[in-house]
Amino acid sequence: MKSQKNKNTAAFVFKLWQREVSEEKISEKEHEILNQWTIRTEKDLDTMHMKESKERILSALELYFIKPVKNTPVYPLRKYFYTAAAAIILLLSVGGILTYQQFFKADSYTANSGNRKVYLADGSVVTLLKGAELTIDKSFPASTRIVNLKGDAIFSVAKSKTHPFIVHADGFSTKVLGTVFKISQSGNSKSVQLYEGKVAVSYGGTTVSYLKPNQKWTNFGIAHTAAVISLTQENNTGKQNAKLLSLSFNDVVFKEVAEVMQTNYKIKIMYPKESADKKITADFTGGTADENMEALAFILGLEVHKEDHTYTLKK
Repeated sequence: MKSQKNKNTAAFVFKLWQREVSEEKISEKEHEILNQWTIRTEKDLDTMHMKESKERILSALELYFIKPVKNTPVYPLRKYFYTAAAAIILLLSVGGILTYQQFFKADSYTANSGNRKVYLADGSVVTLLKGAELTIDKSFPASTRIVNLKGDAIFSVAKSKTHPFIVHADGFSTKVLGTVFKISQSGNSKSVQLYEGKVAVSYGGTTVSYLKPNQKWTNFGIAHTAAVISLTQENNTGKQNAKLLSLSFNDVVFKEVAEVMQTNYKIKIMYPKESADKKITADFTGGTADENMEALAFILGLEVHKEDHTYTLKK
């Protein structure tokens, strides 16, 4: 080893070893030099130190045996990556949109210029009045037939004893099993008029109202108010008469309650100004004007006095 021209013996041996592991041919003399170097470096080491020494050497030399890789500019790679990613995202987006529209997005029908009939999968027919919009989920009809309505429409619902038909309107809902009815919505005023069958109307925490043919549910344009009115028609004149059957309020200020009662009972109510903004929750069903006014006075903690068609509430 002393005759070796290379001053750094370890570097020289490493070059030989590199050629060996890369499967380049080395001479017998070079093999002999490698063996001598191995014996000399390992003769004083025990088994444990031999193992640790080999691990350190291999770890240090590992980088030398990685095949050279041609460097590619980062920017083109990123460019291709971003282009491919954008293409994939675009395909997924388009596919997702088409899938959503085909299988998930609700169907929407609008009566733009005039009335429009919509025939539903269960056999029901909806006549949308001008400006109305009907939205139906792809799952329709399911165990419960649900649609959403904006504006006014007449429903002719296919009968089903096990699959109720529910119309969600603006703040209230109508549930039926098979019937013909009309829903009207104008600003704050909501109403359901029944022609055939039975319906149940739910609204604003008030008592659920059950309608029979020739009856109408309405809120009189006041939130959390519900009434059922019987509609009859005179044979001779064709005039329609309305009779209030039930009336309920859920946390409604008294001045609005008084307004509804005055209009529907054709009476006049006098009351203290401090009572105007008091909240009233009450259900007047089946009572006469006198009975309902007595109940109202009791709720307010006032007394009621009647003279002709005027009711005076006072302390």
